[in-house]
Amino acid sequence: MMNARPGGSTGKNPEKSLWCPNVSLMWWFEMKISEHGMFQKSAGRIVTGNGRVFTGFPVYVLCFLITALIHFPGCMQEKDEEREPVTGYSVTPHSEQKNGNGLIPEGNYTELSGQIRRNQFLASLLSDFGVEYPVIDSLTRASEEIFDIRKIRSGNRYTAFLEGDTLPVLRVLVYEHDLSEQVVFDLHSPVRVYKASKPVIRKTRIATGIIETSLWNTLQEQGIHPALAFELSEIYAWTVDFFGLQKGDHFRVVYEESFVDTLSMGITQIMGACFHHMGQDIYAIPLVQDSTLGYFDQFGNSLRKAFLKAPLRFSRISSRFSYSRMHPILKYRRPHLGVDYAAPVGTPVLAVGDGVVTSATWQGQAGRIVKIRHNSVYSTAYMHLSGFGPGIRAGVRVRQGDIIGYVGSTGLSTGPHLDFRFYRNGSPVDPLKVEAPPVEPVREENMELFRKKRKFLVHLLQTVELP
Repeated sequence: MMNARPGGSTGKNPEKSLWCPNVSLMWWFEMKISEHGMFQKSAGRIVTGNGRVFTGFPVYVLCFLITALIHFPGCMQEKDEEREPVTGYSVTPHSEQKNGNGLIPEGNYTELSGQIRRNQFLASLLSDFGVEYPVIDSLTRASEEIFDIRKIRSGNRYTAFLEGDTLPVLRVLVYEHDLSEQVVFDLHSPVRVYKASKPVIRKTRIATGIIETSLWNTLQEQGIHPALAFELSEIYAWTVDFFGLQKGDHFRVVYEESFVDTLSMGITQIMGACFHHMGQDIYAIPLVQDSTLGYFDQFGNSLRKAFLKAPLRFSRISSRFSYSRMHPILKYRRPHLGVDYAAPVGTPVLAVGDGVVTSATWQGQAGRIVKIRHNSVYSTAYMHLSGFGPGIRAGVRVRQGDIIGYVGSTGLSTGPHLDFRFYRNGSPVDPLKVEAPPVEPVREENMELFRKKRKFLVHLLQTVELP
């Protein structure tokens, strides 16, 4: 029998009241906002990310917001998830009688909880409970169209339901795939596998902060979900230098966070933000163009810039991004986390985006290499160069399209080519699959909707006080 390691934690964010002398007006205001997905109806409350109390909310501001909402039907899309908290499980498909928790078949069970160990698979877990191979094989087959058992992860929790006093027999195993989804392996004859889910509740929150050391620390100190730092750094990656934040920089943001019971599943969407950096306010206003969600400043300019499609003007792809490529020299398989562009020696290599050179040196098998940090999220590397571009050295700022080096065959290389690497938050990604964000400003046909969103969000964010 396995050792059980029960655990788990719950978190709860503080909520405080926002009040107005005109109660009936306040209630109507909340109802209107709820229709547009901006705030959930909460009996006279607006949930804030940092639990601040905003008192004496001006009536004229409410009147303005109400007017804006009446003429603002496209502010935010409706969400399919339920807005009111619901507890318990919903199970499909499974028509048999269920026990009290509504998750597994009726029975008199002993529950045993634990965590998936490192390098532990479904078969080994079931075997530890004394399940015979034919039953394990049947469960594996039954799960094929329900759940990929290869996705069972170490550290995730499970609950085993056993019957019998003298020699307990495993009857049901519930694997917690994530906070909202569980997979039930029913060992009763005939064996069956099905999923159970808890409802996901989305809550709209407001967070503010004044930077003292870093954005991450500021959010942590206020008990705000740290994922908000990543979301903001994504949106403002091209306009705010998160490596050079100054003390006193501040932000206001409206965002949506998903919950299962009281546990946060993370940030769902940034609904609007204002970041004060380098002496200016930079707004982030969401707008969909060409079926793609983008963020624009208060002037209608995109907050993001596109990368060049390739770092060479004339070339061909000789090797693609792969986690298992046969190395042409070493003759065994290993990851190739970049794209190779074949080109003659001396072909100019271009910076795919604005940024700062962090390294221009010789690096073992990579040969001569140039690394560029484009912002706090994205960086690139250019390998096997024959030489560096004019003035290229660590610390130099480059612009998109600048020559940063020349194609060569230095390091471990079979011939002249450029090995181009693309990194997102330090992790390699396929350069050919990076979706360059739209860089064009708000189009004329979308400008009326943009102006309404801007008017609403700017006034909303301006009414929120800083800590």
